[in-house]
Amino acid sequence: AAARSVTTTEDKRIAINGKPLFQFGPLDQGWWPDGLYTAPTQEAMEYDLVMTRKLGFNMIRKHIKVEPSTWYDACDRLGILVWQDMPSCAEHVPGSWGQETNMYDTGFDYPLPEEYKENFRREWTEVQGHLDKFPCIVVWVPFNEAWGQFETPVIVELTRKNDASRLVNMASGGNWISGGVGDILDSHHYPNPRLRVCDQDMINVLGEYGGIGLPLEGHLWNAGGNWGYVQFGDSEAVTAKYEEYAAALEELARDGCAAAVYTQTTDVENEVNGLLTYDRAVCKMDVARVMAANTAVIDVGR
Repeated sequence: AAARSVTTTEDKRIAINGKPLFQFGPLDQGWWPDGLYTAPTQEAMEYDLVMTRKLGFNMIRKHIKVEPSTWYDACDRLGILVWQDMPSCAEHVPGSWGQETNMYDTGFDYPLPEEYKENFRREWTEVQGHLDKFPCIVVWVPFNEAWGQFETPVIVELTRKNDASRLVNMASGGNWISGGVGDILDSHHYPNPRLRVCDQDMINVLGEYGGIGLPLEGHLWNAGGNWGYVQFGDSEAVTAKYEEYAAALEELARDGCAAAVYTQTTDVENEVNGLLTYDRAVCKMDVARVMAANTAVIDVGR
C-alpha cells in the first residue's frame, strides 16, 4: 500500500506530499525488437525501470502507450513517478487543415469525425479507471503534441471528473489555449533544453528535449537510415553532450521550470537516441556521470 498527495506550490512547482520536487525522467515508449509493444518477460520489462533509477531519474513519461498492470506495480515498488499519456487517436499531419500544429498561442482542433471523439472520450475514461489504483501516476496527459488534439477544455474537464487526485497536462508540446486549461503548460524543444513558452499562472515544464543519437553496430534494428536529433560517434561524446544539456536544464530549473523529460529510454527501430540500445544490451552513456548530472538538476529544482 502507498499514500501520497500531488499538489501545486504557490510558485507553480509540483509538490509530492507537500514538498516541491523537480520531476525528471525519460520519455519511455516501451518498444521491444522481438515483440513491439510486448516485453519478452517481466524481468526484461523491469530492467528498463531499474536502469532508469540507476541513471538518477525519478520519473517516467509513459509515451502514448498503456502498459500492463505489472509495469505500474514495479514503478510503485521502485519509487518511480509516472506521467501517463493517452495514445493518440490520429496521426500528426502538419498543416493538413490550413494550420500548423504546436501553435502555443492557439487552440485549433484537429478535424476528427465525431465517432473518433466519442471513442477517445470512452477509452480515456477506461484508461483512467484502470490505472487510478497505482499511486506512481501523478500526471495525466490526454494529448501528445497536436496529434488528434480536440476540444481541449472539455477533455481536461473530463480528465478531472474521472480523477481529481492527479495533475492534468492538457497537451504535452501541443496547442495551448490562451489563458490555459489544466495545471501544466508543456513545451517541447530539441535538441537543447529550452522553454518555448511560459505562463506564470501555470506549472511550466519541458515535456521533451534531448534525443542525442549514437548508432552502435551490432545493436541496430536497421543497419542504415538511423536517426537522432544530433548524433555522435562514441559514448564519451554522447555523455559530454548530455552533461552540457543537464547544466542548461539546471538554469531552467532555477528560473521556474518544474519538470523535464529526456528523449528517450531506449532506441526504437530507426530512432537511435536512446540511453539504452534497442536490445537493452548496452547503456550508451557513462552511468555514474549521468546520475550525477541528473541528481544536480533535481536538487536545484527542489
